[in-house]
Amino acid sequence: MIVRRVVPDIYVESREAMVAGRDFYARLGLEEVMDQGWVMTLASPTHPTAQISFLTEERTAPVVPDLSVEVDDVDAAYAEMRAAGAEVVRVLRDEAWGVRRFFVRDPNGRVVNVLGHRGHRG
Repeated sequence: MIVRRVVPDIYVESREAMVAGRDFYARLGLEEVMDQGWVMTLASPTHPTAQISFLTEERTAPVVPDLSVEVDDVDAAYAEMRAAGAEVVRVLRDEAWGVRRFFVRDPNGRVVNVLGHRGHRG
């Protein structure tokens, strides 16, 4: 399995806090690459896998994750985590915005959003 990127997911209380975070990290060279209102992602223009996401909520899962890990085969990752007995916080499913993902809790209690982009393999 190939990891494509690892993104810290930062919970914020409000849209205003999200915008303040965007403005702060813009001073370090990160640019807004996605904004769905409840989730905003910033990335480096020269290294686009260097990212940070801000979330005011999680629209399709019970908790806001602590980080996201994009892999090349999310189905294999899901099978691996289930076989290992890891706590699945949210089952594998397709999202309307083009990703397939699940949430799993790591041994230290952190919730990890494991995802793959549909139609993007190898």
